Formats: sequence, C-alpha cells, structure tokens
Amino acid sequence: MIELKNLTKEYSAGNRITTALSGLNLSVDKGEIFGVIGHSGAGKSTLIRCINLLERPNSGEVWVNGVNLTSLRTKQLQAERRKIGMIYQHFNLLSSATVYENIAFPLRLAHISNQEIEIKVNDLLALVGLEEHHDKYPAQLSGGQKQRVGIARALASDPEVLLCDEATSALDPQTTDSILKLLLDINKRFHLTIVLITHEMHVIQSICDRVGVIHQGGIVEQGTVSEVFLKPRHPITRDFTRGELDHSDLLMQAINMKSELPFSSQVVKITFLGGKTYESILSRTVRETGVDFAILQGTISTLKDTPYGQLIVRFEGESEYISTTIHKLVSQGLEVEVLD
Repeated sequence: MIELKNLTKEYSAGNRITTALSGLNLSVDKGEIFGVIGHSGAGKSTLIRCINLLERPNSGEVWVNGVNLTSLRTKQLQAERRKIGMIYQHFNLLSSATVYENIAFPLRLAHISNQEIEIKVNDLLALVGLEEHHDKYPAQLSGGQKQRVGIARALASDPEVLLCDEATSALDPQTTDSILKLLLDINKRFHLTIVLITHEMHVIQSICDRVGVIHQGGIVEQGTVSEVFLKPRHPITRDFTRGELDHSDLLMQAINMKSELPFSSQVVKITFLGGKTYESILSRTVRETGVDFAILQGTISTLKDTPYGQLIVRFEGESEYISTTIHKLVSQGLEVEVLD
C-alpha cells in the first residue's frame, strides 16, 4: 500500500545542512495500522509529511497504492493527495468556522454540491460523536472534541490512507484512549490504512498492528508490535519498552541475595502471549518439577487485542530441576530469558 524507498531529506540553513531522513525504507500493508515511534528529532514528522509530499524528499521514492507520488506533476499530485487524509497534533481547525464548516471545507474545495455536503458532514458528525456540536466554534470545544473534528475533516474525501501526526500528544490520558478507540473503529469499519507517529509506547500498544522504530533518520527496528515490544533488539527500542517491566534494580537485588540463599537459584523473565497469559502454566510446571519460586515483579496488559504478561521470577531449588523447569516452560510456548 505504502512504500518509501531510500528516502533522504535534508534541510539547509545558511551553510548548515541537517539530515532529517537518511536512506529510509519502509513498507506499510493495506488496511493495517502502522506506528512509527521515535524520540524528538528522530525524523518522525518529516517521515509522515513525506508520505503525502507536504515535504518533498531530496532523493528516493514515495509509492502509495501503486502510484509513485514523487514522479507526478502538480495537478496529478493534488488528485492523489485527496486519497490521503491527515490529522494533526494541534488540530489545525479554522477558528472562524463552525464544526460543520470545518468538516465541509475540503468538500467545498472539491466543488461538491451543498446537498451532498450536508449528507456527508452529518454522517461524519455521527461517526465521531459530535452531532450536538454542529454549530459550535473550535474555541467552544475541548481538545478531544477538536481532534474528533479533525478526524471527521480528514475522512470527508473518503481517503484510502489516514496519516496521524502525533494526534494524541496534546491530549490527557483518558481523552487519548477515546481517540485511539475511534481510530481503531474507523480502521475496522472502513479497512482504512492508518500510519501514525508518536513518542508514546502506549499508543503503539493500544491500536497498532506493526511498528517501526526511527532513530537518526532511519528505521532501526520494525515488525509486529509483539515482536518489537516483547523482544526489543535495538537500544532505542529497549529504551521505549523499559518502563513496562524495568528489572535492572530488582535483578541486582536478586543476584546479591543469591549468595545468601542455602540453595541454588536462578532469576528469569517469563513472557506469556495470547491465551497462555491466563493459564496456570507456571504453577503447574513447578509442581511437576518440585522447584519453588518467588515473583519479583509482574504485569499483565494487552497489545492491541492480544493479552500478554511478563513476570520476573526467582526459581529456587536444585540446579538440575531449575533447568528442567525452564525447559518445560519453553516447550509450552513461553519465552524464558535468564537474567543473571
């Protein structure tokens, strides 16, 4: 659906040249929600603005639905851009226009009849839950309501792709969750391809199918959210995921305690994914092997619709039985990482 091929984007200010994207390659499948996460200055905003050529790369190609946007003339590009909606961090609404007129604005530019506009706008107001705010102005709305207007406006032209530029970073956590649920509903209802950029791992966890980690203008790691989130390889990715189960201090305490124990022990991190999250695999296994365990830290959450759990556990007992326990857990489909 979307292919970015060897994109490079540079900005110049006087004699200084800043490279925002450096040979970046990325592929997004039709109908998926793809998240791009990175720290400030990593190139996120430049990347998403290159997809609809609001920023034109210095080199490389941008393909959307089989069309090379970077090869098009102005009128052709404008036509293709109508198939790409965009919502912004700070909403970008017309302050002097009502909610209705903000949503109708792109339709009027496309010379759609007033009757068609009225039907379309009313349908979109219902979709985003703003029927009662038809005649209000942006200053009369909350941040979440403004973003819902922005989403409705982006959908007015029936796009095939929706780009989200830090769409929730200006919102409180509760409002963020409601906007994410709306985007997920839109994705499922219209099979709309969504690309979103964020610096918040919670956003990626909540609705994305796949994720790319951007650092210094390039994608350093990508894959399904469960692959990247639960088994991060790059230091930047581990930086984003560390807060979910930060075991560094606990690990040191557990290792220091081992020398004081009158038996062998082993500290491990166990990851459960899907239905196994709620099964009693650990307790059943240690009953079979005769190993005791102490839970040092744990969490249960979801990755989009998939439950997962992570435990940091200290096994206690004979070394041979601890090894058998780890082997049995792995054979039942759990990820077991020896931490010490």
